[in-house]
Amino acid sequence: MKQLILLALLLLGSSAAVKAIDLNSAGRDAKYVETIVKRSQKIVDKLGLTNDSVAKNVCHIIANRYFEVNDIFEKFSTQAERDAALYRSHFAFPGTLSLYLDAAQIEQVKDGITYGVLQVTYKATLEMIPTLTAQEKAQIYAWLVEAREFAIDAESSEKRHAAFGKYKGRINNYLSARGYDLKKEREAWTKRIEAQKQKK
Repeated sequence: MKQLILLALLLLGSSAAVKAIDLNSAGRDAKYVETIVKRSQKIVDKLGLTNDSVAKNVCHIIANRYFEVNDIFEKFSTQAERDAALYRSHFAFPGTLSLYLDAAQIEQVKDGITYGVLQVTYKATLEMIPTLTAQEKAQIYAWLVEAREFAIDAESSEKRHAAFGKYKGRINNYLSARGYDLKKEREAWTKRIEAQKQKK
């Protein structure tokens, strides 16, 4: 019995992996669709997927999410309507990706959509303040993850960066409250960078 259940699950997994995801391009400007597909494909290329049909499906899922977010902001005029639609879309997106990708790959997709700002900001903060405690590092990373969740629901590049900007301000306030002089930390970091350049 257990073997039959396992076989059924494997068959369901395989059918999900090969099921074609259609590109939701009907009625959209051809140049806009081309731009979004190219942007999505760049994200997919970094995943290193070896199955072409899976890669195509993932590309379509990402592109369709861009279309969906754009549609939500165009269709709904009130904040409440937008928030409700975005809420459903926000959780459906990683759920659909999970048919083809593991958790780490889904994280990569989120980073791709948000230009890698989470990782870049986190790395820069740790380099700027090498004395950060484990607790402080964890808090900073948690806020940047939260910022990324808001950023993937934003309707434009500017708004995605703004989502991170809000949390960067929160992080700066947090560090200042914990006694860090951010101006001095930045100056010292700049000097370290310049010293490293001179060594090369």
